[in-house]
Amino acid sequence: MSVVKPDSGVLSRPLKWINERYQLDHLLDFLSHKSVPQSSHFVWYYLGGVTLFLFLVQVATGILLLLYYQPGEATAHESIKYLISEVKFGWLMRSIHSWSANLMVGAAFVHMFSVFFTGAYRKPRELTWISGFVLLALALGFGFSGYLLPWDELAFFATKVGTDIVGVLPVVGDFLLVLLRGSEDVTGATLTRFFGLHIAILPGIFTLVLGVHLLQIQRQGMSEPEEWKRLPENQRRTMPFFPNFMLRDVLLWLVVLNVLAVLAVLFPWELGPKADPFSSAPAGIRPEWYFVFMFETLKLLPAHILFLEGELVGILFFGLGGLLWMLVPFLDREGKWGLPRKLLVRLGAVIVAYIAIMTLKGYFL
Repeated sequence: MSVVKPDSGVLSRPLKWINERYQLDHLLDFLSHKSVPQSSHFVWYYLGGVTLFLFLVQVATGILLLLYYQPGEATAHESIKYLISEVKFGWLMRSIHSWSANLMVGAAFVHMFSVFFTGAYRKPRELTWISGFVLLALALGFGFSGYLLPWDELAFFATKVGTDIVGVLPVVGDFLLVLLRGSEDVTGATLTRFFGLHIAILPGIFTLVLGVHLLQIQRQGMSEPEEWKRLPENQRRTMPFFPNFMLRDVLLWLVVLNVLAVLAVLFPWELGPKADPFSSAPAGIRPEWYFVFMFETLKLLPAHILFLEGELVGILFFGLGGLLWMLVPFLDREGKWGLPRKLLVRLGAVIVAYIAIMTLKGYFL
């Protein structure tokens, strides 16, 4: 496939100039030979691209917000208030940023579970699964660190409750608590640290891991479902990645962008009263929806379980569960150190049901 054609018109010379220096023909030739298996699982292939698109929206809107946001105990809330009330379309940018953050985490969760239930993490994609798990963990870190930045009442007390949980850990709990907050309490120092995490440290790590993740996918290609591989060669339908699948991916991005715009306009993100460290916590305080199932679980635990604090047992449980989930590709095997695929699928279904039930409980019960 050639980048430059004889009838390319006014673009022929600049395209030829670029192609002579970067050999784009080789890239397009590589993409044209990549294919996507067409099966009943075909729709799940788009979720990774949707998550990537929402991250790009986060970056674009985050840069625009950064032009007006002023981190600081005395300035953070006022700068957000000025942005949404005085700056043209400032409220829209903030709403799109907030909605895209939530949709990105939701798309990442659905993408992760679709990979799990279709078995796309199996050899040779074990490390691709791990890098994807790390990206999800970093996305949750984005949500947690960004929640405090408006410095409103709800964000302040939700962050206080969330960081208090870290302090329950034995030996390192107090150290991690001060490291996160910058002091023993949630103060302006906490806001500054979360701001640095949100706009510098986490984006840098996320971009690096994302590059590795995309490289792994491009190198290994789309996973082939077991039912598709069992078909005879002449019945295995595929679609060229470029331009067929890529154009459909971009079309879906436009649909997601429209959904995002509708949500931002009809349900603009609210800004609560400015945080007052000396006031009492508002009733019904809870974290963002993707942390609610853990929050509700910790609330149900008794004060002490055997000789350990109930919250500590819950934190250790979720920590161990996350580690085992990351190592699923190495557990999915028959034998002494593995688990049968059917058992893993049933456990995955239980996990999904548990997350859904506990999240609904947190909002409606």
